[in-house]
Amino acid sequence: MKGLRKYLTPFAPDQSGAVSVLYELGGIIVICDAGGCTGNVCGFDEPRWFSRKSAVFSAGLRDMDAILGRDDRLVEKLTDAASKLEVSFAAVIGTPVPAVIGTDYRALERMSEKRIDLPILTVDTDGMELYDAGEEKAYLALFQKFAKEKLPMEQGRIGVLGATPQDLSDLDAADKIREALKNQEDASAICYGMGDGLDEVKKASAAQKNLVLSPAALEAAKYLEKEFGTPYEVGYPVAGELVPDMDYAGKRVLVVHQQVIANAIRDEIRSRTADNAEVVSASWFAMKRELKENGDVSLKEEEDYIELVEMGSWDVIFADECMKKMTPGFQGMFVDVPHFAVSGRLM
Repeated sequence: MKGLRKYLTPFAPDQSGAVSVLYELGGIIVICDAGGCTGNVCGFDEPRWFSRKSAVFSAGLRDMDAILGRDDRLVEKLTDAASKLEVSFAAVIGTPVPAVIGTDYRALERMSEKRIDLPILTVDTDGMELYDAGEEKAYLALFQKFAKEKLPMEQGRIGVLGATPQDLSDLDAADKIREALKNQEDASAICYGMGDGLDEVKKASAAQKNLVLSPAALEAAKYLEKEFGTPYEVGYPVAGELVPDMDYAGKRVLVVHQQVIANAIRDEIRSRTADNAEVVSASWFAMKRELKENGDVSLKEEEDYIELVEMGSWDVIFADECMKKMTPGFQGMFVDVPHFAVSGRLM
């Protein structure tokens, strides 16, 4: 049955991904719902909620407000909240409610900016896609809104795109990436939205290059290249810590994660053996065409993964531990690589 889950929990939806991108940037984040979507974001999809404050609100839409599309009520609430908090912008994140009634986000943005002396950001998520689709929309909206000025390039400055707990599954990942880039390239890493705030977003054009850590950030990197000429690379500089020492020569290896980390693990395995192992990347989430190799797999249903493992004769599988129970007959080595978006587990 399509969509039936017997092993995996539902993945985070697109509004959760959008919130994850904006969470640390010092703005008011308003989730345009009656309360349920906000509860899911704060209770399950955003691990920083329990250790780091952010101004995340529910619009608290009542039935008739939603049915009649009373955007003025939302603007009034947003105006009141902005007057009581020290914030640098406001963001309105879409959910199924505004999607069903056809909310005009551009109009809502203009209405809000007339009432509030703050930049207003809207992200037209609808709750029907997965977290990475929301991240992609939020990254684009963020840089289109705030990265306006062309600044002189700063040698050694690397903009890091795609650093969210959903993608990296490690709240210390940004610090590890900064240290790795300093050691490898004597560079200063700016991790947008994970340790570095809105002021750094505004200076995005000063980067010598951008590093893309997830497929969700790829379109934003392309936008910055088009606008400012900033080149970008795709990779995960600390992939080595995810790959245990063993002999991979001649092995068939399956790696299941978000596409960039899966590819980085593949590259790390290949770098360790003269006899290239056969390594296949797979993901439950976006698989960008330009990052795929022949044989890479996009997973949709649980049966897709089960069949892939049972028919693949794999020697090693890299995946989140929660997926191990899906194929109890697998006799090879299973390497646990947590993916928060799949299991809700951090490293």
